[in-house]
Amino acid sequence: MADDLVRDRDAAWGIVCEHIQSEALRRHCRAVEASVRWYARQAGADEAAWGNVALLHDFDWEIHPTLEQHPQAGEAILAEHGYPDWFRHAILTHANHLELPRETPLERTLFACDELSGFVHACGLVRPNGLEGLEPKSVKKKLKQPSFAAGVDRDDVYAGPELLGIELDDHIRNVVAALQPVAGELGLPA
Repeated sequence: MADDLVRDRDAAWGIVCEHIQSEALRRHCRAVEASVRWYARQAGADEAAWGNVALLHDFDWEIHPTLEQHPQAGEAILAEHGYPDWFRHAILTHANHLELPRETPLERTLFACDELSGFVHACGLVRPNGLEGLEPKSVKKKLKQPSFAAGVDRDDVYAGPELLGIELDDHIRNVVAALQPVAGELGLPA
């Protein structure tokens, strides 16, 4: 049962839609899902399960918009739905304030993709061609502008590829590649 649940995207998306009304937050969850799925494919990991962890990582932000509640209170909701410990734990580790070690490849990947996926998405929104031709140099230039996508934690963006053992430029290229196939779903030119 739990194995089927962790791979059931329709169930995960249903939870997202039940708890998130903001199209922007839904798109963020979808962007992180696409990035994490990309890395899962490269690693030969369970793409469906990894993708659902990413899809659900911020599902409770609208109902629990404080660090005292998010994602801990959401974790309890996922437990009620029957998601296993490892799945819920991976979601908890994306939150720096909980100070949980990121020990598994999934946990490291979720953290690495969270902020950068949002940032790359924001870069695509201000370009006439969206993600087409978006290079690491352009993304890094925008990272140096504190007012651009101000809600994105730059420290997390830089820490992510270190956790994955890759260069920032490579991580940016990977995330751009992951988001391109779902550009239309993210409100970007396809």
